Amino acid sequence: MLDNLILGFETAFSLHNLFYSLVGVFFGNLIGVLPGIGALAAISMLLPITYGLDPTGALMMLAGLYYGTSFGGATTSILLNLPGTASHAVVCVDGNPMAKQGRGGSAIFIAMFASFLGVCAGIVLMMLFSPMLTDVAFLFGPAEYFSLMLMGLLAASALTSGSPLKGIASVLLGLIFGVIGTDVNSGVARFDFGIPELQDGLSLVALAMGLFGVADVLANAGRLGKGTIITNSKVRGGSIRPAKGEVRQSMPAIGRGAGLGSFFGILPGAGGTIASFMSYAMEKKISKTPKRFGRGAIEGVAGPEAANSSAAITAFIPTLTLGIPGDAVMALMLGALMIHNITPGPQMMVEHPSLFWGLLVSFWVGNLLLLLLNIPLIGMWVKLLSVPYRLIYPTVLFLICIGVYSSNNNLFDVGMVLAIGGFGYLASSLGFQPAPLLLGFVLGPMVEENFRRALLLSRGDMLVFFSRPISAVCMAITLLMLAVIAYKRLRSATQGRKAVESEALATASQGEA
Repeated sequence: MLDNLILGFETAFSLHNLFYSLVGVFFGNLIGVLPGIGALAAISMLLPITYGLDPTGALMMLAGLYYGTSFGGATTSILLNLPGTASHAVVCVDGNPMAKQGRGGSAIFIAMFASFLGVCAGIVLMMLFSPMLTDVAFLFGPAEYFSLMLMGLLAASALTSGSPLKGIASVLLGLIFGVIGTDVNSGVARFDFGIPELQDGLSLVALAMGLFGVADVLANAGRLGKGTIITNSKVRGGSIRPAKGEVRQSMPAIGRGAGLGSFFGILPGAGGTIASFMSYAMEKKISKTPKRFGRGAIEGVAGPEAANSSAAITAFIPTLTLGIPGDAVMALMLGALMIHNITPGPQMMVEHPSLFWGLLVSFWVGNLLLLLLNIPLIGMWVKLLSVPYRLIYPTVLFLICIGVYSSNNNLFDVGMVLAIGGFGYLASSLGFQPAPLLLGFVLGPMVEENFRRALLLSRGDMLVFFSRPISAVCMAITLLMLAVIAYKRLRSATQGRKAVESEALATASQGEA
């Protein structure tokens, strides 16, 4: 292990590889701040540049692009309530209220700190347990995936600060949105209403930006006057540093988030989105003061960011050691390897040790470079909040339209994001939260696909979800959560009825007196 690490440091710290890593993280961070242009678009645009490069330098640059976009996406989520990717949507829930309270600098600092520690946890796991973690991924079949995602969807109802029933309703609505499009098995278009653009389903970018960005603009445009600014906090060193005790308060959340992210990162199709949502749900459930969440709780920023970043690193494990990409971005990375005549698989660590260990060490180097690049820029980002809102919201709408158009080069998506924004504003005014809806949309197609695949393999036997150990544990936790929600609902209804009865008795006794 020590010899491998020395080889990795020698490879990563060579001058040209260090330069490529710096180029990757710089452009990744820049693209991540722009809403709508995520890692997939960034790597797709810069992949042709790597054809003539050394394989190690090319992969370091692409990896820097990948986690650089993840790093930069938290900035607009916190300051403008505008998630560039779905994995940053949950950061809006507490990050944006912190910015409005004048704590935007400390929120970004904690997000960066959590992201770096999450990456470190992912790298350590990748170094020590790569073969073992790939074996864990093989334990998950269609039944396990369905049960795990069903548990995740129910846990997402905890993301709402209001009624759990409204949270479950939001998840179900997200599942309905996810059904729109062409059925994977039969090839039949469903719920497209004769509109050809809907045959590929709703755009994830359009849904995320509409529910958070456009809806927030509509909510604030009428409330904030001509010269109103979001906050007038002075950008000094003290305003950028977290408040006393916030780092200590966020450390357990970072640890839990990094563990969750490392687990979900190795599962194909899971990734940072599910990890960040699950981390937020966990932090809210175990908190002694859950009412703080949604109003600027530091754990609501730290946990999801650590989960998202550690998942981004451990997603490389099945890609490099098994040749199984977990998502579209990893599929591009796999394509980049094959372009350079490198076959991913169990023998990669033996056949290309300098590439594998150099790439691993470059994760550390790249994320350290991201910290050094971003910490001096926090003050500049926070200054955005002192710009009058009448100038901010048309700029935000313009960026949203440009970002959503660039994802598919289709004007239909621009109209869709505006319509979804109007719907999101109406839903949030009725007490329905956008975060569970978005998670339902992301997981919906995978839930359906794994459910149907499990039933196909078991010849229609529903007991397959309870006969396999991992699936049975997940289903038991799901049923337990449903029972707890039902019990709390009945108890609150009983307490309300008793309060009404006691008030009526008190009124009657006063009348008699």
